Amino acid sequence: MSYIEKKYLNKINEIFENLSNLDQILYNQLAKKSVKNINEIAQSCAECNKNINFILKKYYPEIKEMMDKLNIKSTLKFYYDLIHKLTDLIRNIENFRKVDQEYYDKLLEFIDDKMNLISGKYRNICAQELTAFYDKNSRAQLEKILIEKLESKSRQYFTFGSLEEEIKKIARIEGATYIEIIPADNTVKEELNTAKCMIKYNIQDELSRDKERQIGEKLKVYLESKNYQVLVRPGMVITNADLLLDN
Repeated sequence: MSYIEKKYLNKINEIFENLSNLDQILYNQLAKKSVKNINEIAQSCAECNKNINFILKKYYPEIKEMMDKLNIKSTLKFYYDLIHKLTDLIRNIENFRKVDQEYYDKLLEFIDDKMNLISGKYRNICAQELTAFYDKNSRAQLEKILIEKLESKSRQYFTFGSLEEEIKKIARIEGATYIEIIPADNTVKEELNTAKCMIKYNIQDELSRDKERQIGEKLKVYLESKNYQVLVRPGMVITNADLLLDN
């Protein structure tokens, strides 16, 4: 390990240690379950975002050891999701001045489960991403699949890329047991003439329509943050995002 790599790795670990202290501050703020401390939560969220962006832009590119990269990416993914959840909470409070207590409970549970998520779920995701990016055999296999898809005469569709993965992740986190991305048909194009696809989903408890609407709204917020047009319908989101790769 080079001197600069070791130095930057130490810097990253220092920032992660400071973020752990910020976790506790956030936890205490959220535990109050009050809209009155929204400014404090927003400030902590901004501080968290500033730190992880600093790691990503300045320090992470210099890290070469694969295990170090895996450890860093796994922790960063936790904070990406935490910031997303906090941003959604802040937006809801600003818009409605009221949030269901269960919302706070889920955030508190998420922070409580930080180490398990980093060592389990996020580590597995990051290991797959790093393998796909650095492993020559994996990249060759991926290129072969893409070529076969392009040469195929069938009209099947498949999803590929971080936007699709993020959409599916959001839906599953919010309770979706099934999610499918399919081409927009003429019916939905009457509602949104630029529509390119439909994101269909459902939940195990079919009676929980509020939960179904919540999933739609979460996807809407995410897609609109990427400057896409979105319409939410029961069990479905219509968007002009190009989520489908035509064969």
